[in-house]
Amino acid sequence: MKLRDIIGNEILNQINADQDKTNRDGFPFVSDLRPGSTVLSVFKVHSKRIQEARDGKKFLLLTLSDKTGAIRAIDWFNAERNDSTLEQGMVVRISGRVAVYEDRIQLNLDSEGIQILQVGQYDYERFMAVTTKDIPRMYDDLLSLVGRMRDDYIRALLKDIFENDKKFIEKFIVSPAASKVHHAYKGGLLEHTMSVAELCEFFATKYGDSVDGDLLVAGALLHDIGKVYEYTITPNGIERTNDGELVGHIAMGIEMVSKAISKIQGFPRYLQTEIKHLLLSHHGEMEWGSPVIPKTTEAIVLHMADDLDSKVAQFREIEEREFNGSTASWSNYDRFLNRRVFMKNRRSGDSNS
Repeated sequence: MKLRDIIGNEILNQINADQDKTNRDGFPFVSDLRPGSTVLSVFKVHSKRIQEARDGKKFLLLTLSDKTGAIRAIDWFNAERNDSTLEQGMVVRISGRVAVYEDRIQLNLDSEGIQILQVGQYDYERFMAVTTKDIPRMYDDLLSLVGRMRDDYIRALLKDIFENDKKFIEKFIVSPAASKVHHAYKGGLLEHTMSVAELCEFFATKYGDSVDGDLLVAGALLHDIGKVYEYTITPNGIERTNDGELVGHIAMGIEMVSKAISKIQGFPRYLQTEIKHLLLSHHGEMEWGSPVIPKTTEAIVLHMADDLDSKVAQFREIEEREFNGSTASWSNYDRFLNRRVFMKNRRSGDSNS
C-alpha cells in the first residue's frame, strides 16, 4: 500500500503546494536577496541584540527570517527605539539595501526601515517552512518498515496506527516535530521519525545480539506520535494545543498505543509494557520530560538515536539559517545547545580557520 492509496490525491496536491517556494505575496524571500539590491519585504524577527561600535554609536543587530532562511540586518538609525519595541517572533516590513560584510550578506536598514505588522497584514505561510524531503516517499518507506516486522503483534499494532487511521495519517505527515528546537516545520515529525527509525534499524543490526530489532524500530516509529495532537499551526506559527500543554505528547502517545493494542486479540502483556516503556523513557532523563529513565537496552538505544537526530538537526538548521558566506564562520550563541556553532561551507568543503 502507498500513501496515495490511503489519503488520496487532494491532500498530496496540497503538500506539493506547501513545498512550492513561490512568493505569492510579491515580497522577496531571504533566498532571493542579492548584494547591491534594494529590498522591501516582510520577515520575522528571529533574534535581536543592541551593540556598540568602536566610536560609541549604538546599533541594533537583527536576525530576520522566513521559511527559506535568515539574514543578518543592521539598524544604525533607530537602534534603541527598535530594541525596546521589537520582540522575538514579531513580523515586520523592512526596507534597506543588501550588502556584503565579512563574507556574509547583510541587510542595512533605511532610516525608517522597520514597521511592525499585525496578524492579517501578512501571509503567514511565508514563515511556515516545509520539509525539503519527499513526503510520500518517506511515508512509503515507513510502511515498508512496518511490512518487514516479523512479530505479528507489533506489525498489527503499527498497521492499525499507520495504515488504518486515516485522520491520524493526514495529520502525521504534515505535523512539525517541535515548535522551535528541531524539525520545527511542516513534515518535520515524519522526517524526524524516519531518521530515528532508520538509525534504530542500523543499530538493531549492529547490536543484534543485544536488542530486539522489531521492538526497537517499533519504538522509533511510535515514540513521538502524540505530537500530532501536541502542536497546531496558526497564523502566529507553531503553537502548543491545550492538550499539548496540559497532557503532553508522551502521555497522549501512550493513550494512542493503548487504544490500538486493545483492538488486537491476545496482545502479550509483557510486549505492551516494553513498548510503553520505550515511549515513556525516550527523553532519557526525568528532568528532560521522561516519567522514567531508560531501563532496557532498546530504550537506551532509542533515546540515543532520538537525541542524535535532534542534535544533528539543530546544528544543520543553525547553519542553514545563519551561514551566508563562502568561508567558515561562527553562529550566534544558541540557547538550546548552549554554544556557538562553527559553520562551514558544505558545498565547497571550505573550513578555513
